[in-house]
Amino acid sequence: MQRYLDSALQRFHSYHDMGTKTIERLDTAQLHWQPQGAPNSIAMIVKHLHGNMLSRWTDFLTTDGEKPNRHRDEEFEEDQASKETILQRWHEGWDCLLKAIGSLTPDDLEKTVYIRAEAHSALDAINRQMTHVPYHVGQMVYIGKMILGDHWQSLSIPKGQSAAFNREKFGNK
Repeated sequence: MQRYLDSALQRFHSYHDMGTKTIERLDTAQLHWQPQGAPNSIAMIVKHLHGNMLSRWTDFLTTDGEKPNRHRDEEFEEDQASKETILQRWHEGWDCLLKAIGSLTPDDLEKTVYIRAEAHSALDAINRQMTHVPYHVGQMVYIGKMILGDHWQSLSIPKGQSAAFNREKFGNK
């Protein structure tokens, strides 16, 4: 079970890095840009993840993951936060999540935790977050790609570069 905790932390770190790189590439106006149809801006997604992570992972094993002081609907209201504030929210939420998961022991994974009064094993609560976070990080990356267009630098293997990547990884085979 320690392998699971280590793997979960590794995956969460990779999504944190993807989101951080996306935010860092954009200016404040771009972080607040919304595609047609009024989907969420990157700033709103960060605000939502910040609220979600603080609520879920503060006192993770001892209190319900939906804290009374969380105002989820407000997370989806535009507030014109600066890039610095957006990055601060991003890192604060992640610090809470990563510290909480990093402090767990394999025995903790069997414990029951609650999210909106619904019982979960701690392991299932981690898995729940492992599906929620990548969903939103993917949205952030997609919006970043839309904004930067041809100036976007791939966060993985760039289009048309798979063979070169594989040659580098596996040698000239």
